[in-house]
Amino acid sequence: MTTPLWTPESLEAATGGTLRGNPKPITGASIDTRTLQPGDLFFAIRGEARDGHDFVRDALARGAGAAVVAADRAEEFAGAGGLLAVSGTSEDPILDAMRALGQASRARSQAGIVAVTGSVGKTGTKEALLHVLSAQGETHASIASYNNHWGVPLTLARMPAESRYGVFEIGMNHPGEIVPLTAMVRPDIALITTVEPVHIEHFASLSAIADAKGEIFSGLSTGGTAIINRDNPNYPRLLAHAHASKAGRVVTFGEHEEADVRALRIVMRPDLSVVDAVVMGVPVTYQLGTPGRHVAMNSLGVMAVVHALGADLARAALSLAALKPPVGRGERTALRLKEGEAFLVDESYNANPASVRAALATLSGIETGPRGRRIAVLGDMLELGASAEDHHRALASAVEAGGIDLVFTAGPMMRHLFEALPVSRRGVSAGVSSDLVDPLIGALRAGDAVMVKGSNSIRMGHIVEALKARYADAVDRAESAQAAIRQ
Repeated sequence: MTTPLWTPESLEAATGGTLRGNPKPITGASIDTRTLQPGDLFFAIRGEARDGHDFVRDALARGAGAAVVAADRAEEFAGAGGLLAVSGTSEDPILDAMRALGQASRARSQAGIVAVTGSVGKTGTKEALLHVLSAQGETHASIASYNNHWGVPLTLARMPAESRYGVFEIGMNHPGEIVPLTAMVRPDIALITTVEPVHIEHFASLSAIADAKGEIFSGLSTGGTAIINRDNPNYPRLLAHAHASKAGRVVTFGEHEEADVRALRIVMRPDLSVVDAVVMGVPVTYQLGTPGRHVAMNSLGVMAVVHALGADLARAALSLAALKPPVGRGERTALRLKEGEAFLVDESYNANPASVRAALATLSGIETGPRGRRIAVLGDMLELGASAEDHHRALASAVEAGGIDLVFTAGPMMRHLFEALPVSRRGVSAGVSSDLVDPLIGALRAGDAVMVKGSNSIRMGHIVEALKARYADAVDRAESAQAAIRQ
């Protein structure tokens, strides 16, 4: 039998709530009935459009171990199943209870806890840490991008007491948002991947973004480790935040000659990268199963975390060779056309100036067939404020530098990039992503490499889904595509 995640006594003690009905053993936690698993503790939190109490009966019918509900509404669900009735003075006592349970989870844990933030690469770095640490002990981590005011406490509440490592992604859109999240996580190690003009419309300057990212160090446990990108221009500002925290030491990574974890050489290949590095004085060479210079740079941060945890560097280096990109963040798929195969790179999860430039650089290194072209399909980048037009237009230099043959764009902002390109590089510019599907399919030919990227709300994933549905078996990845292209 699976060990319960929470006992009835610990639930009541952590949340101050009262159990009613007949709760089942709690083996997980959920806020969404669509993904709820039997044994989950369902939190009926209030969302932007719906109140979680509307789904309590459905959650219990689906096998939830119990549902966390407001005490003044508990009678509505009498007889439906186990309930944890909670009260409070805030607008959402359910969210308060989830935070309290998360804090109780952190208090009981003996795991090495890592928190990751950054303008670019935080999810990929979190996934890389989950990958390498799981080979060395039970590792708990945020799923997807659960990095906000409900995602962080939910991830904490799900952490098994016996976990050896915990990896938490922490995000923000505004100043001050990271402080309460890192206070809950209380990381032993906090890593900032980089600082770039992301969500810039909510900040006065790039320095202000650096200050917001630097908030992650405020939650460090006494004597913890702050890990900073030494190559970033905002390094001095981040260092000041680390020194103002409870950090016992600061570890830097990058190509800078003073970096503690330093890349001596990065060899870029179409479907992988090789990194020669020095990790705290120890020479380490490793292969990355995920291509891209930005991925290689973030892998240095991963190695810094591994060293700070006292985990095995050699095993981590070996594990990185099997690291594959998650869906929407560089996943590669073979597209079977009648006359041969093309190659799809799915970067559709999100976009900002730094990540689009990195994706274009990666696309430029992909081998194409004899008549193949490198095609970028780009959607608007959001939250760039008054400088949005300039940020989009400036991508033309990255298109040129990467030797991108053809560019399709979706959205009014990307129209500025489209118009900045020479006619020979223009594909089609559309107002919405769905209007690019047919023109892109019509233009695609064997040997092409296609990269799709844009901010979430632009729905560039629709294009990826359409291409896969028409041309690909979704399980096909880079190996088959690259083999076909090289023939």
